[in-house]
Amino acid sequence: MAVYQLDDDLWFPDPHLGEPDGMIAVGGDLSVDRLLLAYSNGFFPWFSFRHQDEPVWYCPLQRFVIFPSEVHVSHSMKQLIAKGQYQVTINRHFEGVIQGCATAQNRNREEGAWLGPAMIQAYTEMHRQGFAASVEVWDADRLVGGLYGITIGSSFFGESMFSLVPNASKLALIHLSRVLEAHGGRMIDCQFETPHLRSMGARYIPYQEYISILNE
Repeated sequence: MAVYQLDDDLWFPDPHLGEPDGMIAVGGDLSVDRLLLAYSNGFFPWFSFRHQDEPVWYCPLQRFVIFPSEVHVSHSMKQLIAKGQYQVTINRHFEGVIQGCATAQNRNREEGAWLGPAMIQAYTEMHRQGFAASVEVWDADRLVGGLYGITIGSSFFGESMFSLVPNASKLALIHLSRVLEAHGGRMIDCQFETPHLRSMGARYIPYQEYISILNE
């Protein structure tokens, strides 16, 4: 097991050589080219921006994913959707979503906060170039929740979500799953397990299966 030091060249080590939690490399940058190489091979950056001067990269060998056709919509969520109280959009306000993900519930003040200025700038540039997307949930003209992530091929790599009202992030994820399923999307990478995502149908698959889906 090892953690590799990246340099200015664009490369990543064999993920099978990393730590049990998936940590595999430190360093490099958050350029569009490096991020595209990373996500295309199952790597993603995750680090405390207050305590780490350079990116830390992870590539778990057991991948927590949602297949769009398997997303679980509870009875209460079906009722909420049927009420039509909230409007859901895609790529209408990426900047608002990423800021919401960074600051909702005072996340940016937490000791291990990871969505800092460098990450926000990097993913905003990814969005500008067409590689990152957002899903917004609105109550009239107020942004009350959403999620954002990277889009490559038929896969969506979820980065973060937030809710200012109950179930807003669930609405965003359900909408994303339905849009992906309608357009041939294969997989949503959830990165790390949470009870919230497990309740909506996320499950583990091995890295080999995960990479096979990405390569399709």
